[in-house]
Amino acid sequence: MVPSTKDPAMPSAHQEESGSDLSTVAELAAQLRVDSIRSSTSAGSGHPTSSMSAADLLAVLISRHLRYDWDNPDRDANDHLIFSKGHASPLLYSVFKAVGVVSDDELMTGYRRFGQRLQGHPTPALPWVEFATGSLGQGLPDGVGVALAGKYLDRLPYRVWVLCGDSEMAEGSIWEALDKASHYGLTNLITVVDVNRLGQRGATELGWDMESYARRVQAFGAQAVIIDGHDLAMIDEAFATAAEAPVGKPVVILAKTIKGKGFAEIEDSPDWHGKPFPPDMADRAIAGLGGPRTLTLRGPRPEEGSKAGIDAPGATLPSYKMGEKVATRKAYGDALAALGANDPTVVALDGEVSNSTHADEFAKAFPDRFFEMYIAEQQLIAAATGLSMRGYKAFASTFAAFLTRAYDFIRMGSISGADLRLSGSHSGVEIGADGPSQMALEDLAMIRAVHGSTVLYPADATSTAALVQGMADTSGISYLRTTRGAYPVLYNAAEQFPVGGSKLLRSSDNDDVTLIGAGITLHAALEAADILGAEGIQARVIDCYSIQPIDAETLLTAAGETQGRVVIAEDHHPEGGLGSAVKDALLMSPPSDLSIAHLAVRGMPGSGTGQELLAWAGIDAEHIAAAARRMVEAGPLTGPDGLALPAQKP
Repeated sequence: MVPSTKDPAMPSAHQEESGSDLSTVAELAAQLRVDSIRSSTSAGSGHPTSSMSAADLLAVLISRHLRYDWDNPDRDANDHLIFSKGHASPLLYSVFKAVGVVSDDELMTGYRRFGQRLQGHPTPALPWVEFATGSLGQGLPDGVGVALAGKYLDRLPYRVWVLCGDSEMAEGSIWEALDKASHYGLTNLITVVDVNRLGQRGATELGWDMESYARRVQAFGAQAVIIDGHDLAMIDEAFATAAEAPVGKPVVILAKTIKGKGFAEIEDSPDWHGKPFPPDMADRAIAGLGGPRTLTLRGPRPEEGSKAGIDAPGATLPSYKMGEKVATRKAYGDALAALGANDPTVVALDGEVSNSTHADEFAKAFPDRFFEMYIAEQQLIAAATGLSMRGYKAFASTFAAFLTRAYDFIRMGSISGADLRLSGSHSGVEIGADGPSQMALEDLAMIRAVHGSTVLYPADATSTAALVQGMADTSGISYLRTTRGAYPVLYNAAEQFPVGGSKLLRSSDNDDVTLIGAGITLHAALEAADILGAEGIQARVIDCYSIQPIDAETLLTAAGETQGRVVIAEDHHPEGGLGSAVKDALLMSPPSDLSIAHLAVRGMPGSGTGQELLAWAGIDAEHIAAAARRMVEAGPLTGPDGLALPAQKP
């Protein structure tokens, strides 16, 4: 390959042939180091030393092994490059300059600046970045999802190259990823670990103990290859061998490197993590590396190919008889299987509880599109994220409480712009005897706080089935909360449930109070309305099945027409859930006499029956009716929700 000497401010449109000799690769590695220094010093922040340690690895990779059409980043056959070590963004952006898609001017004036796309840690603001990284331990798990798509769905020969740092090898999610990569035989996943010995505040746990790293990798079923990460010939050979996958296992290349390599003053120094060089030091470092360069190199092009076709035999959404008792978690499984029959891009994942979440209905119908992640919730969400980036509609399910373990992956999925469809079952105290460890009481707040999220909480099977279809058509992070117990079907199959809507189940022209519920508490609100009706109090009942976005117009109208009297009941902590969403909506344009009673789970629950726990928490029909009665009678309120609640466990 012949390097270009064109103006570095102008991205190259020229596609070189692959096959750079190693002397040219050495020049490229020096350029990557120099540009990592220049960009971070110019910005006044960044991680040049963490970039310099991996410069040789990336120089060999992009010039000789990464099969990528830089002018067409969405090409199906492209290899994938994921920087799990996201803080090494100066290196990644220097790579983008070296292949001619980012100009030298942008590198020097756009890195870490307000309103620019070269952000401190990579995000898909750049078309060559698929995943937001920087929260360590996430790039490799995301790569597992991409590799699953390549092997089992796309059926394309692309490779997934992931650069990890040695500090993140202490993250459990890394080992979840290697475990699942081995389980699924992902020989198309190649992990490169930059073992430079130093973390943020000093030495890493294992330092340069390469044999210990290798034993850990092998224990999780992968092949470990130890190399000198600054020996270009050794790197080249390791990459070539790994790409051929001769041993039938995922390969982990453990590259021993030196932090700050190329600038003797600070090589292997623990004092320079995350610090740009002052201008005088930067000048010395750049001079020692031979000065700035204007190389523009590209490696091999991908093979031709497009995604494999997937059959979808077709089916209708399930329907249920009004009054029959069906758990919403069961309806989720029924609807997901029907959706999979109609849409070949639908895939499902679960965390070894599919016989409870009922994702097993999909697994039985479409085993080739179902991926079991076992009890590894971080990998569950990461694999769904990776699959979504390949254009698949990934539905991931587990007990709602256990999604808390994967919250950082959900948060980062939003930053990545991923479309994730999550289902959490066994929510709230309604689940009963299993006790508080299994009771999701924070999940609504958790997902509502994610940027651009959609939060749905259906009360019956019909609305659940409709909302599963709605999730398939909704971008971003969407979450469906389901209930363990079976409850009566409230709606006929013709009812529509748009995301952002609600349903009025009881209303009249002379309602005295509005009762708002979702999921289990909607059934309690309906029962409470019957109790109140027998006493001559008319209650309007709203099914707030879409918590985010919420139907503010219906809520404001109801509050205005019921003298501002509103009772909200939710099987969730009072912070951040249904009550919080409703109050936010009502405060947009509140009636002058607004009075709200918010019933929620305010104590620490224990074991018991579902009905015992709902009563203990003060969210059953009797408590809802009592709160409404007090409000209508304008009696004194004895607690934050209008009732004196027990302070002890049941």
